[in-house]
Amino acid sequence: MIKPLPKLKLHGFNNLTKSLSFCIYDINYAKTTQHQKEYIEYIDEQYNADRLTDILKEVCNIIGANVLNIARQDYDPQGASVTILVSEEEMASGDEFEDSEKPGPLPESVVSHLDKSHICVHTYPESHPVNGISTFRADIEVSTCGVISPLKALNYLIHSFDSDIVTLDYRVRGFTRDVNGEKHYIDHQINSIQNFLAQETCDQYQMVDVNVYQENLFHTKMMLKEFDLSKYIFGSGLDDFSDDEQDIISKHLQREMQEIFYGRNLPEMN
Repeated sequence: MIKPLPKLKLHGFNNLTKSLSFCIYDINYAKTTQHQKEYIEYIDEQYNADRLTDILKEVCNIIGANVLNIARQDYDPQGASVTILVSEEEMASGDEFEDSEKPGPLPESVVSHLDKSHICVHTYPESHPVNGISTFRADIEVSTCGVISPLKALNYLIHSFDSDIVTLDYRVRGFTRDVNGEKHYIDHQINSIQNFLAQETCDQYQMVDVNVYQENLFHTKMMLKEFDLSKYIFGSGLDDFSDDEQDIISKHLQREMQEIFYGRNLPEMN
């Protein structure tokens, strides 16, 4: 059991900035040009600015934020962006903020202090013109000032998208001072982003950490363990493909996932 850091008696407001940024990738196979077009249309409908706004509003509920301003935009020919500015929400009388290293909710509410903070998402749907691979990417950032870590919203966000690959970065920046004038560069215990993931999520993904503890930088990569081809075919069924075709499509899809997970191009398939 890791001992929590002692509660700091601060001089003024907590000036630490905690930023969670990550990319979520959803991979599919669309056989024909028409299927690829329909896939882009489906993604634009499924993850348009209105639905993304609803997702980010729920994040505000989870981390206990008041919405100050919402800017949203659907793009032509594809993609969408939403940015929400938020401010602190007062804690109920007698409530204690709890910042232990454990998973946040999937979507129950957590009330806490926030100020000068923002949440944003940008989407990037695209289709490969040759092999039919279609990859949807969503970039999300939750940045807060104050006592709470945005990692509390992590489980909800991962399960709000069809997430085949997830890359996560968490950083605590700046410093805050205690009543004696000493600077503090972090105010909560963290060894790994993985410790904030629900067990259900950990069971579904293989994960790799790259952490720089002395700089308060934490990085985790995630890729689904199970591969079921039927879940990746868009606009068709498995019966539309021969066994050999299914094998080729599976290899293309898994290669796409591995390239994204490892961050490098792999040798061409024979």
